[in-house]
Amino acid sequence: MTTEKTFRWRSVAMPALLPTLLFAIGEGAIIPIIPIFANNLGATLAVAGLVAALLMIGELVGDIPSGWLVSRIGERPAMLGACLLSVIGLVICLLSPNPWALSFGVFLIGLATAIFGLARHAFMTSRVPLSHRARALSSLGGIFRFGYFVGPFLTAAAIHLFGTVASAFWIHLVACLAAAVVLLLVRDPATGPGLVKTARGVEGRLLSEGEALVEKEAHGLFTTIYNNRGVLGKLGTGAALIGAMRSSRAVILPLWAVSIGIGDTDTAVIIGIAGGVDFALFYVSGWIMDRYGRLWSALPAMIGLSLGHFVLAITHDLPTSVEWFIFAAMFLSLANGIGSGILMTLGADLANKDNPAPFLGAWRFTGSLGSAAAPLAVSALTAAVSLSVAAGAMGILGLVGAAILLKYVPIYVPRERNKR
Repeated sequence: MTTEKTFRWRSVAMPALLPTLLFAIGEGAIIPIIPIFANNLGATLAVAGLVAALLMIGELVGDIPSGWLVSRIGERPAMLGACLLSVIGLVICLLSPNPWALSFGVFLIGLATAIFGLARHAFMTSRVPLSHRARALSSLGGIFRFGYFVGPFLTAAAIHLFGTVASAFWIHLVACLAAAVVLLLVRDPATGPGLVKTARGVEGRLLSEGEALVEKEAHGLFTTIYNNRGVLGKLGTGAALIGAMRSSRAVILPLWAVSIGIGDTDTAVIIGIAGGVDFALFYVSGWIMDRYGRLWSALPAMIGLSLGHFVLAITHDLPTSVEWFIFAAMFLSLANGIGSGILMTLGADLANKDNPAPFLGAWRFTGSLGSAAAPLAVSALTAAVSLSVAAGAMGILGLVGAAILLKYVPIYVPRERNKR
């Protein structure tokens, strides 16, 4: 088995970190442009929000079978399959004649994202010793944030060169194909002597540690949710609202840019710079949580996300709406960056130390429910009233989430428990 003495970062850099970076850059390229592309196909703001929401809904649906799939076929084949599925979804997006066809392609990309994310988690769990695991998983999170920072700038450059927002989908398509090539050509550490199959799955297949982990997460998911309904109904609601505020930000910013007339290229640049602010703070968030406790990261993040939504809600019709939009985008990224890693950290704190996988699967699914529901709420409120009202409603929801976290984090995750 790989030990602390025999482990080398380069053993996972090419087979896991590089494909993750490519995939993240591609996804970062399309996230800010999906509502804009839907609007260009004739969608109203509300329908464009619905199309963007299908990315998160696809991830939520994909979370359910991903653990079973990874344990059945293995981490690397699952990542390759996710790249292929994403390419299919991207081709559908590029050929879409209307927003409804686009929505199907976006949904498939969401499914692929869930599968890829869980497979790379399993891959790193199997190949990185416990002594290096926290740094490895933090690096994965940082790589995704870096991808979300770089992707929009590539989109802005492509739109400037080719004059069409559809070029963003080509960026992700090329990134997926490049990730697949890396996965095919670079030797998997599992083929060497460093990885031992440590468990046997429910179907009798020998599993690595990571494959066994994600299988446990997926097996009996809804039973685990029921058995932990107390903490999931209380602190889990706060986690769901964290996910909701994050996904609302990702959808509402490009919708806002469309509604106040900001150009496609400028929108991508603004969101890219905001992504840089978010990326720059992922280490600071961990330091705050370790030094002062989880609440000191979660609470400022939720309050900041709420205030950013309120700024948008009251500045839409001002002559300086563009300047306020830029400020809100940066402020929302600052707030989100302060809360980097809070959901994973709280889940790890709450999980049974002897058998954490089932609870972690339920915890992640709870957070994903919020991530999927928020864009739907933004779309519905935009259709029923206005985008400003949708932003204000999400701001209120964020304050509710902050109150829940303030009440239940000290109860379920006291600072003494953080230091165990």
